[in-house]
Amino acid sequence: MLSKKTKYGLKALTFIARRIDNKPVPIATIAKNENISQKFLESILLTLRKSGFLGSKKGKGGGYYLLKDPKEINMSSVMRILEGPIAMVSCVSLNFYEKCDDCPDENTCSVYKLMKEIRDGNLKIYNNKSLSDLF
Repeated sequence: MLSKKTKYGLKALTFIARRIDNKPVPIATIAKNENISQKFLESILLTLRKSGFLGSKKGKGGGYYLLKDPKEINMSSVMRILEGPIAMVSCVSLNFYEKCDDCPDENTCSVYKLMKEIRDGNLKIYNNKSLSDLF
């Protein structure tokens, strides 16, 4: 299930990306328009800023703005920053791999095979979608 953090992060990024002028957007504007708690949104936007997706400007006329063109912001990168591993179990994760304690052989594990197929399907979609595809 998609976390609220990721859902709101995607909504906020899309809201910012829709701005043609790329001027900073105040947190309060995003929160009001997307119906997101401003306090929760602050932590999400800070994560996205620290990860290099957003820049920020303080003071009057301040807010958040994109650092890259929306076409260059890949959904797999955003998902990993906000949601964590794309794989549902750690034994099939490409970036957060951990062997399962209860599995003697991944090659014969039916759960492993299924989860790997699901991971690959999700990655195919995420890798072929950019922020510009969301608006």
